Amino acid sequence: MRPLQLTMSAFGPYAGQTVIDFTKLGESGVYLITGDTGAGKTTIFDAITYALYGEPSGETRGVSTLRSKYSDLQTPTFVELIFRYSDKQYKVKRNPEYERQSNRGDGTTIQKADAEMFLPDGRVITKLKDINAELEKILGINRDQFKQIAMIAQGDFLKLLLAETKDRIAIFQKIFKTNNYQTLQFRLSEVSRDL
Repeated sequence: MRPLQLTMSAFGPYAGQTVIDFTKLGESGVYLITGDTGAGKTTIFDAITYALYGEPSGETRGVSTLRSKYSDLQTPTFVELIFRYSDKQYKVKRNPEYERQSNRGDGTTIQKADAEMFLPDGRVITKLKDINAELEKILGINRDQFKQIAMIAQGDFLKLLLAETKDRIAIFQKIFKTNNYQTLQFRLSEVSRDL
């Protein structure tokens, strides 16, 4: 999965709308995000993970804390991620539940959590459960595995290195699609044993 563009609106410390164009960073797909403490680096990870899985990247931040406390009531809260996978382009847009300006009157109302996903064939998926299932099917990994391999934030690489062998094997098998080789190894072992 290669991110092409990330849009964050009233998300985390970003009060307005912020767009990150990853295509300007080249084709390698490996990016280093640096900056001062509190600059919003982790929020970029949170936004990508939230777009893909409906939850932020960290365990200490909940979905209810994603709306920027610096934004006004008229600014919608959402993230939109355009990414490429297997030479196909996808777009997913999500918003958490948040309080916004009412369309009628001076009061406020609750904007319910919502999402939509645009597939390369032109279909649009709008049910959260279906979007989550489709994204996990496309990427082949769940949120926890994604956090360990695709976005290594603030020392989390050490967690991957220190994970139990069976967990590392499962992660790397999914990344490099080596299940066929393991199946071949087991079959050859069985044939050898039978002979």
